[in-house]
Amino acid sequence: MASLWRKLAVAVKLPQRAWILLVATAATGGRPTQSRAGNEISPPPPARVFTRPASRARAKSRREVSRLSKSLVEKYSGNNQFNPVALPLQVILSMPALAVRNLAKVYRNGHEALHGVDLTVTEGDFFALLGPNGAGKSTLIGIITSLINKTEGEVRVFGHDLDREPEAVKACLGLVPQEFNCNLFLPVVEVILNQAGYHGIPRREAGSQAEYYLRRLELWDRRGSQTRLLSGGMKRRLMIARALVHRPRLLILDEPTAGMDVEIRHIMWTFLRELNAEGTTIILTTHYLEEAESLCRHIAIIDGGRIAESVELGGLLGRLKTEAFVLDLKGRPARLPRLDGFALNPLDDHSLEVTVTKGNSLNGLFAALSRHGIEVVSLRNKRSRLEQLFLTLMEGKGAK
Repeated sequence: MASLWRKLAVAVKLPQRAWILLVATAATGGRPTQSRAGNEISPPPPARVFTRPASRARAKSRREVSRLSKSLVEKYSGNNQFNPVALPLQVILSMPALAVRNLAKVYRNGHEALHGVDLTVTEGDFFALLGPNGAGKSTLIGIITSLINKTEGEVRVFGHDLDREPEAVKACLGLVPQEFNCNLFLPVVEVILNQAGYHGIPRREAGSQAEYYLRRLELWDRRGSQTRLLSGGMKRRLMIARALVHRPRLLILDEPTAGMDVEIRHIMWTFLRELNAEGTTIILTTHYLEEAESLCRHIAIIDGGRIAESVELGGLLGRLKTEAFVLDLKGRPARLPRLDGFALNPLDDHSLEVTVTKGNSLNGLFAALSRHGIEVVSLRNKRSRLEQLFLTLMEGKGAK
């Protein structure tokens, strides 16, 4: 394999350091290697999915390198004049985890669920897909995971075309659906082992994978229990463990924390952050917008079957013109002052809603209230910033 990457590097005139990096990237599947020293739960070795005889694997590698080199030359050549200087190294070293182009879905009844959707998720990202009910989120996820047939368009997962290489796409994907779609009468561990079998993972290796994820998700003590006896939150965690048993590079979570209490939800947040830090790309759909704001770096908003926004989360939040806070006060103020840049609205005798316009600081608010003899005990957001912006965007769309 190294010699094949060397040939490709020579063909595009890359320096030796670059092709060495190519070999290292290919050997690790493009995922970073990190030490887990000090962690009580040591990860099992990567799952061997779709194993082949060596000769077939070598032939497949040659075809992949040939196809990659051909596509690179086609992409970066103009008028049949290939310019190696114009070829950025990151194009070879990385590719989008998900690339959706001009995706459309029209059902038999004529309902058009998706209208020319374009979406790109970079490798290693934590990506949020948001939208109101009926916006097309489930249809989009269904097409990516081969559960729904598309009408037209293209879907690629780590460079694998869904139409030409559906098995390779499925090997890269892990899906946590909204519904509990497993045999509820099976023991918990059997749910995981059966899923591993679908991916061709040997039973012994599947056992270590199952133990690893059930321990991380705090379900190991319930491994022998029938799935139907688990609480809603436990079932949701089981669905996540099942989706991860074959070590997918892209994990899609459809409302993963629905039905979980606050404590378990925050445990799940920690687990997902760790999983993403280990190199797994994550796409999250959720109605808990504070969850998306806390976890994700990029966000896409889908509405009416179209992508309304697809931006970095920080840039989107920067559009907020105002923010609303709730202040808990010490004592009841005799009279509320009028302050430039702040709108004060009493909620009860000891709490106050404050709308802060962009460009004004909370320190200035506290100082002004202190000058009027009003002491603030605590502060909290009235709603998450993302929720506030999402509602503003949806209201603006409805007014058009």
